[in-house]
Formats: sequence, C-alpha cells, structure tokens
Amino acid sequence: MCLEVNHGGASIVGAFAIPDLDCDNPSVRISAKADYAVRAALELAAHEGGDPVKGERLAEAQGIPLQFLEHILLELKHAGLIQARRGARGGYWLARQADRITVADVIRAVEGPLANIHENAPEELHYGGSAERLRDVWVAVRAALRSVLENVTLAELASGNLPWRIDAILNNPEAWIKR
Repeated sequence: MCLEVNHGGASIVGAFAIPDLDCDNPSVRISAKADYAVRAALELAAHEGGDPVKGERLAEAQGIPLQFLEHILLELKHAGLIQARRGARGGYWLARQADRITVADVIRAVEGPLANIHENAPEELHYGGSAERLRDVWVAVRAALRSVLENVTLAELASGNLPWRIDAILNNPEAWIKR
C-alpha cells in the first residue's frame, strides 16, 4: 500500500481510505480534510502562548482554502481542541498544550474513529467463508494506525522532534517505497 493525500473518496479507516476495488493501485489515503486539520493545528502549536491566530493567517501559512478551513476549525472547536475569539484581537488557539494533543485527536475530531468499516468498528464485523479472518486484519490495521497517530503530539511535530518509535519506522527503507 502507498500513502497519499486525497481530496475526497470513500472512507474505510477513518481519515484513511481505500479507493474503489477496481483501481489499478489500491492505496491507503489521508483525506484533505484530515491533512488540513493537522496542518492548521500545527500552525496553532507553533504559536502556542502567543496571540490568537486569525483564520486567514492559518489558511495562508498552509495554503488551505479559507472557507474549507473555517469548517474544519469549527469541528476542532466542537471537539474541544481549539478555542476561538471574535473581534480585532480575535483568532484561534489550542485549548490545551500542544504536548497533550495527538495527531489521532485531531483526525478523530474531523473524521471520526480511525478504523470504521461501513460505519462499524472492526471488531463488530463478522465475515464468513474465506474472508473469516479479514476482521482480524482490519483490527490489526487500526492498531497499526493507533501506534503511530496516538504517539505523535502536535508539540513534537511542530518542533521537528518525532518520537524514537516513529524515527525507527522512518529509518526502514521499506517505509519509503511506494507500492
């Protein structure tokens, strides 16, 4: 499987999606919405402790369409990850410290659970015949996603210092091969 940012598509693993099965190169995908949400949250993490950041500034800094970003920021606010204030001195800021917010928290805020298949948690699925063990594969996929996304904070990403476990994955040349 290869990893690429997608601006739409079916959802099989929360923010990760597998395209139509008749596709020549099935891949795990990260939606534009999830990508934009994490990037916006990282901009706020980089400004932690400073003045609120205007939506226009976030959009410009990350090349995110403002109208789309405003909807994402509202979802992040409803999830309790960011706060907002209107007015001349208004803008957005993180609702808690960046080292207390994971990438998984942000993705769940805008996409829902990381590993739902047809609106079901993987452990709720039951397949028959030769697909009987497929549920176990989906559970393992969810565990793999969690092992990365729940262990990287906004503070780590914003500072450029990823956890050693992530660096270990990245140091494996196989991680960089598109298939």
